[in-house]
Amino acid sequence: MKKALISGASIAGPASALWLSRLGYEVTVVEQAPSLRPGGQAVDFKGRTHRFVLERMGIWDDVVAAQTPKTDLRIVDDADRVRAVMPGEFIGGDIEILRGELAGILHAHTASTCDYVFGDRITELADTGHGVEVSFAHRPSENFDLVIGADGVHSGVRRLAFGPEEEFVKPLGYYYAVAGAHAPSDLEMVLPNGRQIGYAYNEPGRLAILGGSKAPQLFVFAAESGDYDRRDVDSQKRFLARHFDHVGWRVPGLLAAALAGDDFYLDALARTKMTAFTSGRVALVGDAGYANTLGGFGTGLALIGAYILAGELATAGHDHRAAFAGYDQRMLKPTKIARSGNAGPFLAPSSPMRIRMRDFSFSNRLAFAAMMKMTEMFATDDTVPDYPLLARAGQRRFS
Repeated sequence: MKKALISGASIAGPASALWLSRLGYEVTVVEQAPSLRPGGQAVDFKGRTHRFVLERMGIWDDVVAAQTPKTDLRIVDDADRVRAVMPGEFIGGDIEILRGELAGILHAHTASTCDYVFGDRITELADTGHGVEVSFAHRPSENFDLVIGADGVHSGVRRLAFGPEEEFVKPLGYYYAVAGAHAPSDLEMVLPNGRQIGYAYNEPGRLAILGGSKAPQLFVFAAESGDYDRRDVDSQKRFLARHFDHVGWRVPGLLAAALAGDDFYLDALARTKMTAFTSGRVALVGDAGYANTLGGFGTGLALIGAYILAGELATAGHDHRAAFAGYDQRMLKPTKIARSGNAGPFLAPSSPMRIRMRDFSFSNRLAFAAMMKMTEMFATDDTVPDYPLLARAGQRRFS
């Protein structure tokens, strides 16, 4: 039995674990966090390709059962007057689910067949010619046939196997912060039909969002440099506070709640600039190889990547050289969206005129229809193969 090590237990890692365990691998998933992370931002799926992969994984019904309500985002001025509405179908795709809920579903489908190790991380990788000798922070070294880096945009596996982060990740000049908070009682947050309401306020280069399933609070802002410590939450909070000082609407209250709370995360908007996602016996899946923060396609790409990697391994008879070459080639087209674009100027336009132009795209029927068609085109990729061997592996697992 071949052994596979996966770094990361969010989405891409357990998705890869699901497929590799079905193919007969002995799978270990190592995660630096002490446990699965609950809640978090909502992620969404759109179009027939995403549904095909979710159904082939056997988790479509679970995702449907745990989905969040649709959320319409009202873009308002400083007096709460509505300027435009981002419909839930645009920001939430066909189906939307909290990241933590999806991680829990994937863990439930893999916990009995995979070994999950929390509170540890990979510190060294060494190709022995017959496998990869892996050193850990807390457990003894072990040899694996394959190592999968599914540990996000700041991937430690990518750094060890490919090189320094700055060679593969491009900061986009924008930052975002997610925080938990209770919505003010004077705002309408749920409609009689069950749809949720969120509120967004812009000033040039700044966006504050309150409510909705994406996050209780979301801040997006332009900044010339990220002068904060990525491992120090207090430093991150000071960085956010500096860039939202004197911003109007309800922002002072939202900011105070965000800074006082424990549920807080800040990072740069960034995208990877990779066109090959494998090196030796190491492969990257998800944001470790193809990230574009807040770009709207990351989770779908992660599931597609895990599916294609497993499909190529099955097709190549588990010859990792042939399979990894096929994976690199197959993923070039789906990941093209991750290597271009920047969500920052759309979410936090740089001038009042650009804010008005963005808002117009939602209030004008033809402009909005064009945007919806474009997102459908990016999400649906008819070149994703139908691997019969994976279908049969799934049937054996469920029988």
